Amino acid sequence: MDPIHAIVLAIVQGLSEFLPISSSGHLILVPHFLGWPDQGLAFDVAVHVGTLAGVLAYFRTQLLQMARAWISSLSGGGLSPDGRLAWCVVLGTIPVGIAGLAFGGYIELMLRNPRFVAGTLAGFGLLMWAADRLGAERRDEYTVGWRDALLIGFAQALALMPGTSRSGVTMTMARALGLTRSAAARFSFLLAVPGIAMAGAYELQQLLSGPGDGVDWAMMGLGVLVSAVTGYLCIHVLLKVIERIGLLPFTLYRLLIAALIVLALG
Repeated sequence: MDPIHAIVLAIVQGLSEFLPISSSGHLILVPHFLGWPDQGLAFDVAVHVGTLAGVLAYFRTQLLQMARAWISSLSGGGLSPDGRLAWCVVLGTIPVGIAGLAFGGYIELMLRNPRFVAGTLAGFGLLMWAADRLGAERRDEYTVGWRDALLIGFAQALALMPGTSRSGVTMTMARALGLTRSAAARFSFLLAVPGIAMAGAYELQQLLSGPGDGVDWAMMGLGVLVSAVTGYLCIHVLLKVIERIGLLPFTLYRLLIAALIVLALG
């Protein structure tokens, strides 16, 4: 892999992890249509670490407050709003963890192809638009309850399918449950912390159990840095504009990419 490939793929990961357009789908499509070799598991691990660093840096203050409140709740200190939100993030992470262990190998083997990505981009894009258009806007992320967290968590499990988009399906469910656009995005990004960590850990386990080919550490480091900066900036911009632009532009983008895939594949 040369530096240009590493930078482009890291930018793709940093943007598509947090925009509701599917990072896994784009990491399959970009090298496929540019004629590049597969970037390999080591690089996938690197850019996941980068996007995790980006979201941790952006929400560092809120995450620290949530962690303190969560620890306090474990020691009998009561359940504050931050503690409750932290428990909801934990609860919302359980379904994707179970689904990943049960179906991760099958999904990796059978569903990583452009035609499947085209279908999930279009289908889940339309669901996202419907939820954004029809969902009420009356709640923030601190009103998320146990039932809400589980439903959003089950939606997140669907994002194991390439082209679905973890942020897309979680924002779709959150909007359907009545969260505002910015609250849906914030809860989705908070839920991304354990979600991305588990995805990176799964890929790392696959890498370590593989044949052990040489790793280009310079390209890995470049991927971490670029995806972290890109992810941080992406979160910042999206939270600034999402209430104004809504999710329709991302639906249209997903439909366009799906159509281009179908045309390209004949």
